[in-house]
Amino acid sequence: MESKAHPVDERLPLVKLIMLGLQHVLAMYAGAVTVPLVLAGALGLPKETTALLISADLFAGGVVSIIQSLGFGIFGIRYPLMMGVTFVAIGPMIAIGLNPELGLQGIFGSVMVAGVIGLLIAPLMSRLMRFFPPVVTGSVILVIGVSLMGVGITYAGGGYGAKEFGSPIYIGIAFLVLVSIVLISRFVRGFIGNISVLVGISIGFALTAALGMVNFSGLSEAAWFAPVFPFHFGMPKFDILAIASMTLVMIVTLIESMGGIFAMGEIIDKKPTENDVKRGLRTDGLGALIGGIFNTFPYTTFSQNIGLVDVSGVRSRFVCVAAGVMMILLGLIPKLAIFVASIPDFVLGGATLVMFGMVAANGVRILQSVDFRTRRHNVMIVAVSLGMGMIPMVSDKFFARFPSDIGTLLNSGVALCAISAIVLNYLSNGRISAAEAEQVIRDSATTSH
Repeated sequence: MESKAHPVDERLPLVKLIMLGLQHVLAMYAGAVTVPLVLAGALGLPKETTALLISADLFAGGVVSIIQSLGFGIFGIRYPLMMGVTFVAIGPMIAIGLNPELGLQGIFGSVMVAGVIGLLIAPLMSRLMRFFPPVVTGSVILVIGVSLMGVGITYAGGGYGAKEFGSPIYIGIAFLVLVSIVLISRFVRGFIGNISVLVGISIGFALTAALGMVNFSGLSEAAWFAPVFPFHFGMPKFDILAIASMTLVMIVTLIESMGGIFAMGEIIDKKPTENDVKRGLRTDGLGALIGGIFNTFPYTTFSQNIGLVDVSGVRSRFVCVAAGVMMILLGLIPKLAIFVASIPDFVLGGATLVMFGMVAANGVRILQSVDFRTRRHNVMIVAVSLGMGMIPMVSDKFFARFPSDIGTLLNSGVALCAISAIVLNYLSNGRISAAEAEQVIRDSATTSH
């Protein structure tokens, strides 16, 4: 008698596969395109460049999602997981991109090297986790969220370089988007509730278009199909401090992914083995390498899609393979990228305030598991780490007289927070046990993108 295949390996009819795959794409679409939109706005990039970043993001995200779900050799956990650009990388990438000597090429170079490092350390993550207890990861993720809030607020006011920054109409529409997302996620059930961010952005975009405030220039000229070429913006640049900053992002990303993997294992009733975890984490490193080559950013498992698997009850990994194919196709349609790039910054502002606020909230959630009562020095670790992380946010000239060679590191609040937290925790608490490390992994199931 043939043993029945696990639901994860179930092959569904084509029509059902397409519909369920589309659902996954819609659930993650807003989050997937937010990073290139925010980065482009912060760096003052033209719409055409923004559109290229969006296309590359969708294309590479689709490729990495297929690798993760389908599996190829030592890569891919073969779970129904979707891969998207992590929000964790936004702050460091903006700092790197604003360096006139590095720009986008510096971002892609640091992402590529961080990806290679991720590939190398993926099998060792269970050991490295001992240096990243909740007091460290919680502090870092909290600083990431707080640092990104500045970007969201700038967007809500009209965006970087806006001539009428702070206009009541800009802020009003941003507030409408924010309220729409909150109300939909609170009172609407099912699929629509799961894509509240996308619906909120759509409402704001429709209103803005009706008011004649959307610039659709370049849409009619854009092609319906165009390939995504590697190194479109030139050969990558490699800077040691930019690489160090992005490597920290890579480590946090791997921790998040481990949490996502364990969470998915419980949902699909298939506990991951040690080799499963290694294959999944290797894909994160490979994803960053692919991202850097194809003009985009580091990838991690998307929690929205983990939640969607839980809600829908559909556990087939081939649904995510289908979704990955759709993302690749979307990435090859420049017209769509130009259309998305036309969304005004203040519309995105309302959505980013919610999403980035959730990042900070996840940091607070992780810190709730920290023992502050019997280990009072944990309070000092969090206090000093947050203080160090806030320096670049509240005073961008604080390190102005320091050598420019270390400017990338000193101007990254995430890097300063991480270094402080790791060092202080090791001096105060030492390394945590293997059992505690495994609990940290499970506590990281809610990711920061």
